[in-house]
Amino acid sequence: MDLADDRLTRFAALTGPEGRALMAELAAERVDDETALRLSERLRSRYPAVLVADGLTLQRLRDRAAAKFSRAPDMVLTRDGLEQASGEAAARHRAARLAGAGPVADLCCGIGGDLVALAALGPVLGVDRDPLHAWMAGHNAAVYGVAERARTEVADVRAVDLTGTAAVFVDPARRTERGRTRDGEPPLAWCVDLVERVPRVAVKAAPGLDRASVPPGWEAEFVAVGTDLKEAVLWSPAAAEAASRATVLVDGDRHTLLPAPGAEVPVGEPGEYLLDPNPAVTRAGLVAELARATGTWQIDDRIAFLAAAAPVATPFARTLRVLDSGPWREKDLGARIRALDVGSVDIRRRGLAGDVDVLRKRLARALAGGGRRATLVMTRARDRPWALICVDA
Repeated sequence: MDLADDRLTRFAALTGPEGRALMAELAAERVDDETALRLSERLRSRYPAVLVADGLTLQRLRDRAAAKFSRAPDMVLTRDGLEQASGEAAARHRAARLAGAGPVADLCCGIGGDLVALAALGPVLGVDRDPLHAWMAGHNAAVYGVAERARTEVADVRAVDLTGTAAVFVDPARRTERGRTRDGEPPLAWCVDLVERVPRVAVKAAPGLDRASVPPGWEAEFVAVGTDLKEAVLWSPAAAEAASRATVLVDGDRHTLLPAPGAEVPVGEPGEYLLDPNPAVTRAGLVAELARATGTWQIDDRIAFLAAAAPVATPFARTLRVLDSGPWREKDLGARIRALDVGSVDIRRRGLAGDVDVLRKRLARALAGGGRRATLVMTRARDRPWALICVDA
């Protein structure tokens, strides 16, 4: 039996009667470094040692997966598969953009995060060259009740017949047998060339994607769940709607910001309120669009912070009320912080050099005894080093 078969056999055992009984016991326990040894010793008196070891690993992965998947307690996972898998919110958003096209191929499907979302809307073929991940994708589709529309295949995605496929989603592996890969496997160039076989193509990429690498006619979408930037997605010309897009997913709602021509955004002094744009907005290069939509202005023509005279409610930025605003002079910060009764700070640095951790240590004495939590903004205003002390609006 080769290594792949052995891994699959061991994970399959966790879904059998004895494995399910073990996992039910582990689900009722707190499984971490502190408790694992004690649990292992107790459970090995009733279950095979290998099954217990694998069960402990799976339970810890399920606990971590709860942040991504609502049905994590019943899923099967590997560490690498979980790290790369799309969470439910991002996967459902992407599936909605591909819905109605016809049969979809999910290439490099991994443990099935996107497969599940796609199958909820129509037939999908999931392909992965790892037999364990292909099996997991099928199992997890059953967990979500969409197995009848999801088929999996073990193959190199380069060799898959896409005849009859209306759309392709591909999530290139970021880790191979040789370790992490910078360009993805398969590389972006191969993914882009899929349009020669299927016109509608979506390619998942890291959120740090260089926008200069986006092919002409393709859309670069940057997706955040709340304030957490999760990923970039490249959409082929047949699926693209703009050159770039910022998507923010909040509590089941989708908010989209697209490029829109308009007047140049004014640059002025910081106001009573400060807008800190969502990272999806800054990565998509849509700060000017956000400024025009909210009636705000920039405090520096090269910095993404926006200023306002009144509170602004928008899913595309965090709005802060400015308590103190003035030139950046580190020696004065302690007194400014004490005067505002600030006891803890979240430091946001943009456009101004400085070590945040060192600054936090230097401010420790000034923060001692304060009762208010604030955000200290290190930035530039009209090309001058500037400091703002803010609280949530």
